[in-house]
Amino acid sequence: MKPKGLLIAVVLLAVLGGVTWWSNKSQADKAKAPADAATKLLTIPDDQFQEIKIKKVTDEVLGLKRENGKWQMTAPKPMAADQDAAGAMVSTLANLNADKVVEEKATDLKPYGLDIPTLDVQIVRKDGKTDRLLIGDDTLNGTGAYAKLANDAKVVTVTTTTKTSLDKRPDDLRDKRLLTFDSDKLSRVELAAKGPAVEFGKNGQNEWQIVKPRPLRADGSAVDGLVGKLKDAKMDLSAEDAAKQFAAATKVATVTVTDAGGTQTIEIRRDKDKNVFAKSSAVEGIYKTNADLADGLEKSVDDFRNKKVFDFGFSDPSRVEVKGTGYTKAGDKWSANGKTMDNASVQTLIDKLRDLAATKFAEKGGGEPILQASVVSNNGKRNEKVVISKQGAQYFAQRDGEPSIYELDSKVVADLQKAAADVKEAVPEPAKKK
Repeated sequence: MKPKGLLIAVVLLAVLGGVTWWSNKSQADKAKAPADAATKLLTIPDDQFQEIKIKKVTDEVLGLKRENGKWQMTAPKPMAADQDAAGAMVSTLANLNADKVVEEKATDLKPYGLDIPTLDVQIVRKDGKTDRLLIGDDTLNGTGAYAKLANDAKVVTVTTTTKTSLDKRPDDLRDKRLLTFDSDKLSRVELAAKGPAVEFGKNGQNEWQIVKPRPLRADGSAVDGLVGKLKDAKMDLSAEDAAKQFAAATKVATVTVTDAGGTQTIEIRRDKDKNVFAKSSAVEGIYKTNADLADGLEKSVDDFRNKKVFDFGFSDPSRVEVKGTGYTKAGDKWSANGKTMDNASVQTLIDKLRDLAATKFAEKGGGEPILQASVVSNNGKRNEKVVISKQGAQYFAQRDGEPSIYELDSKVVADLQKAAADVKEAVPEPAKKK
């Protein structure tokens, strides 16, 4: 045979082989679906999942196992798992339907890529029963992938979403939290950042208080914000040489948290390019993390002090006394000296007391007292007394039994004095006609 004729024969053979492969794929894609298009593949209650093993075509193995109600990674190496990510995988497998049936009794799995599957998923239930799902090539139109149960000859298609939800990397499933404390059981937080170290603890009402450098009232929302930053601190696994960059960076803060499970510590550093790195006792290694974590921790004790002069907040006071006049609430009416008072004017006074806040904290106060106020709230359990004094053009407030001096804005004090002066008696209700 001439070389030219041999070349033509080779080309024709290649074309014929391609047509045959395409024909197999095309016939698979065009196979008729049964009347019930939503063919059930797996139905497993969420709480019955005990273990999931996924072997990839690359021989990489990803393993998850549930221990004491929590998912743990077992392969490629033991480590904590992201509970949400593991839960999403369970949700995919718990109630899995096929898009369509391609072949009821397949004898050749190669056209579907199921002879050497892309994903080999094995599920172990609590009762020891196992289920095995094989996922092969993508369909020609790219909207799904071929699949089958290992013990069933039926070949089906599943959605691309199903395949991608199972085709995960170890980093996709590992727990990326830098601290793993339980917020509801947190009892102590220690922050060493700007100035003296600050320690927060809970009082008898489960409210945050500043314990060190000295006992002070804490702004609960500010402490909760700090706790939230720590809770949301995550590893950035894309960064390379994090340990080397951590060593060269400047220390921003060290935080220690204590819950019912024990104590965890994290050190935060930031480099000249504003990249932030963390080293935590809760996880092995050093990682880059979110930049706003450093901003949230770079604070001093004054950033966490409660600037509100009164603690009663939005609770409903039962008694208020200002400038020697006491107002007592019974039912929905306020009274003073045996007289029914106008509710709206008393409420305005309460609002002004509630909003009384420091512009800053002063080392010392002084001057002559100009107003004394007390508020009883929380069903009589909270009793607060405050004295406001004036020295020159400055106003100061001090709570009974506490050393802190609150410097006040002069307009705020003027508004409070006006509200106190404007409290009036209620207008008598008109007599009912007989």
